[in-house]
Amino acid sequence: MKQVLYLFLLIALPVLTAAQHPDSINTKIVDTASTKMPDSAGIKAKDSVAIKLDSLKKLQPPYRILLQEILKENKFLDISSTPLAKKIYVRKQQPDDSVFYALLILVAALSFLRFFYVRYFNNLFQVFFNTSLRQSQLTDQLLQARLPSMLFNLTAAFSGGIFFYFLLKYFGWVNERKPLDVMLLSSFFVMAIYFLKYVSLKFTGWLSGYSNITNTYIFIIFLINKILGILLLPLIIVMAFSIPVLIKVSVMIAILLTALMFLLRFFRSYSLLQNQVKISAAHFMLYIAGVELMPLLLIYKALLFLLSKNI
Repeated sequence: MKQVLYLFLLIALPVLTAAQHPDSINTKIVDTASTKMPDSAGIKAKDSVAIKLDSLKKLQPPYRILLQEILKENKFLDISSTPLAKKIYVRKQQPDDSVFYALLILVAALSFLRFFYVRYFNNLFQVFFNTSLRQSQLTDQLLQARLPSMLFNLTAAFSGGIFFYFLLKYFGWVNERKPLDVMLLSSFFVMAIYFLKYVSLKFTGWLSGYSNITNTYIFIIFLINKILGILLLPLIIVMAFSIPVLIKVSVMIAILLTALMFLLRFFRSYSLLQNQVKISAAHFMLYIAGVELMPLLLIYKALLFLLSKNI
């Protein structure tokens, strides 16, 4: 029995080993084909891409390569990370054209006055450049024209009020949300102060018996105010719609022009009144400082007080 079993093992073992050996070889071949071939192809593809990139880098100019490296290292630009889309909210601004229309109305009013009262307009400048107002026929004509005088005074008051608004806006002391309100308020202050000045001078002349002298002084004041209101109008337009450099120049010119007009008012008034009224230059300077300069300072302080409350 043992001999038969040994004979069976001697015959069966070689057959089994011969049947299993090709399978192991085939599996090894398949495994090597399935694992190593894709790796070699991927390595070759990567090497070819790297070679192409290196060749492209060599073809690019040096400043371009340097710029790309700087952009990659910049944390604020951050070109390497994934871009994010942020929602943009469009703000709808309501256009405020009140300044334009206010200046348009002022220019149109002055144009209509110039058209309908051309004789008064021409006489106004002739009397302004005439140094001797006494015994002048043109002065009498201006004094008799009450309606055009009042209309030109109103135009000058509005021109001065708008000038005060742009002056405060230039120095950053005004709230720009309601420009029309500030213009009307400053114009009202100018009209109120000069109305009180007119009434007080009339009352003083009637009380002291110097009505002719006070009338002459009132005429000089309002004459220079009318000329100043007309001359300030083009400067106001530049201050409203020009570039910052021209705005600065126009503000300086307007301030110098206003100061020059006040000095001219002082000299013209004193030269006409010193012969009729026994008054010294020092007393007249005190009067000018108290009656002419104080109202302007009051306008300035009142506007700052009201604008600080965000009118």
